[in-house]
Amino acid sequence: MLQQHHELAAHLHGARRVLVSAPHAKLHQLGRLDERLLANLDGLVVAGPSGLEICREGLASPFPGEVFAATVIALELRDAPFLDQLLALADSVPDAREGVLAAFGWVSPHQLRGITKPLLDSPEPQRRALALSICALHAVNPDGALALALTDTDPTLRATACRATGELGLSNQLPVLLRTLPDPSPDVRFEAARAAVRLGDRNDAMAALRGIALAPSAFREPALLTWLKLAPTDDARAVLRELAAHPDSTRLLVRGAGLSGDTFYVPWLLKQMAEQPALARLAGEAFAAITGADLSALDLDGNAPESFSSGPDDNPESTDVALDEDESLPWPDPARISAWWQQHGARWTPGVRHVAGAVPTPHHMLTVLQHGVQRQRQHAAEELVMLEPGSALFNTAAPTWRQERQLAAMQT
Repeated sequence: MLQQHHELAAHLHGARRVLVSAPHAKLHQLGRLDERLLANLDGLVVAGPSGLEICREGLASPFPGEVFAATVIALELRDAPFLDQLLALADSVPDAREGVLAAFGWVSPHQLRGITKPLLDSPEPQRRALALSICALHAVNPDGALALALTDTDPTLRATACRATGELGLSNQLPVLLRTLPDPSPDVRFEAARAAVRLGDRNDAMAALRGIALAPSAFREPALLTWLKLAPTDDARAVLRELAAHPDSTRLLVRGAGLSGDTFYVPWLLKQMAEQPALARLAGEAFAAITGADLSALDLDGNAPESFSSGPDDNPESTDVALDEDESLPWPDPARISAWWQQHGARWTPGVRHVAGAVPTPHHMLTVLQHGVQRQRQHAAEELVMLEPGSALFNTAAPTWRQERQLAAMQT
């Protein structure tokens, strides 16, 4: 029975990692998974030493799910030696670090008393970076430790500190972030620019994000999708035109059209749905991002084209083993969507930015956080910060009961 609890906890954590950024899952669906995950973790906690032993054995394969379960149990049972072992594993194995961080974000803040502070004071940059990320997950200001990390010699620690500063809404650190924009490390430059924009800068940080968005790098997409939330219409159209000149940026262009919120792009998106099967579902999502239309609920979806195939197949000699990025998105029916747009499109004004069907306001963004799908909720959380600079970023990956409590407080 304990073995089954452990295997299910690891498996459900893996499913949760996908679901928190899924384009189809809503909060209540994440909640059902969280209830199952909690039940299996509780089974291991109740077993005490036997549950710990099962988790130790599971670390023979230190995948994120196994490390997550082990870390949660170590925290719940206050087993300091086992937790030290897990932290050492996180220092050397990236997948393990992901599992450890997820576990620290899962447990209640009171269970971290006496644990996070030594990590913040550690001489090891990796431990301090982990501690800053944990503080951001629980909306706790690490104050002096964060200020020191912003100017540390370790680039990973500086980048983490910049990200945490933006997520926590620490406006007093905005001057430091702006001085960090020319940092020699690309990830520090990106995190500093995004954080500064979240804290209210609309000049140097916006220019930095624009530059990152137009140059090939790992930060191109998140830079563009943040910049578009604040860019004037003419500037947004100019950048998207520049992306259109590069065939390898087509998917980013479709996403950007959706996040621009400009109905100017709806005819082009309809064309992608009708003529480009590889882009059709992504274009449907972009259309929904602008209009708020739920393609499945409005019966605007259909079947995949008969000739279309994507992702790995049953051929053992095939070299294409990548998963379909758009697997969970509905297939749009271009004819029905065009007819729907003809009937309803006049309610939106081209050149005016819309998010999920309306001009972004705090009230509308709260509605999206309550009822939208996870990918929309992630964008709504950032929109809220843009509308209220200096506020903390809502954590759409937190355990659902914690999210529900926060949403209830925000509602009142």
